[in-house]
Amino acid sequence: MNPEVNEYTELCKAPALVAGATGFVGSHTVRALLERGRKVRAMVRKTSDLSSITGLDVEIFYGDVSDQASMEAAMRGCGTVFYSIVDARSWLSDPTVLFKTNVEGLRTALAAAKNAGIKRLIFTSSMVTVGVKGKNGKPSDETVAFDWWDEASPYPRARVDAENILLDACHKDDFPAISMCVANTYGPGDFLPTPHGGALWEAAKGTLPAALECSSPTVDIRDTADAMLRAEQYGRVGERYIVSNEFVSQERLYGLAATELGKTPPKIMKMKTAYRMAAINEFFSWILRRKDQRFCRSSIKLSEVFTELDNSKARQELGWAPRAIEETVRDAVAWFSEHNRR
Repeated sequence: MNPEVNEYTELCKAPALVAGATGFVGSHTVRALLERGRKVRAMVRKTSDLSSITGLDVEIFYGDVSDQASMEAAMRGCGTVFYSIVDARSWLSDPTVLFKTNVEGLRTALAAAKNAGIKRLIFTSSMVTVGVKGKNGKPSDETVAFDWWDEASPYPRARVDAENILLDACHKDDFPAISMCVANTYGPGDFLPTPHGGALWEAAKGTLPAALECSSPTVDIRDTADAMLRAEQYGRVGERYIVSNEFVSQERLYGLAATELGKTPPKIMKMKTAYRMAAINEFFSWILRRKDQRFCRSSIKLSEVFTELDNSKARQELGWAPRAIEETVRDAVAWFSEHNRR
């Protein structure tokens, strides 16, 4: 059940911990909490780049998912944990680290949260955990389980494993967590930048070589953070919510970006061509012993595998109302331009 008014009020009195606070989702969650007058702790690694939260009124805690004691220390005294720690490098040659961070790291975090007496944990999951075969040809919703095991690379498998661990803890151990299945995020404040955000900026500058002939679910990063906070207040424990807005083709997405700076949109590459080129790149990378090539078949698969997603549950239960993709792209390009991102 969602927290009662008095319970939510108590949650807001205690500090909120954002684990993975320097990431794209984490940093925007920090900002959204501060805008609402909340006390915020930011859990980061000692090696983290703090650019995305520099100057914000947050209490820094250093911790790591491999160190339960450090996570417990960061969580102690908090009411809610917004957990946004994820390794999204789907192109890694050795997927061991994906399972270590995304799966075993979550196990450690859950143990720490139980010991620290956390009242809510809002988990940044992914749209990859939602099945692509909707019912009766309709967009997939939260009831559609992951259904492409035979084609899945280690990254989506790790994400599904992690979400299953979280939901099992909710249903079997009464752990108070909620899973947020987030689509590809775009918008301002993409300091890293993310791979898809970087591609958007390249398109805006007119330097993106090509766009793929496919479509994917998208969401504004600010709307993502808003959904996280709404889940804390209105979400039901043990449930997952799709945080996705428009299903957008790369042609349209990158065309919007290019228009912002008056550049020519990238050419469109057929999916068969993309797969062939990725296979060739993998072959020569193997010969030359080059590891972790981003242009690989598993990355291409993640660009086209998704179907439209039904966000009506988040709209109805959380009161979530995401903005249009045009506003997202405009603000993203403006931010990249203002910050002189290369």
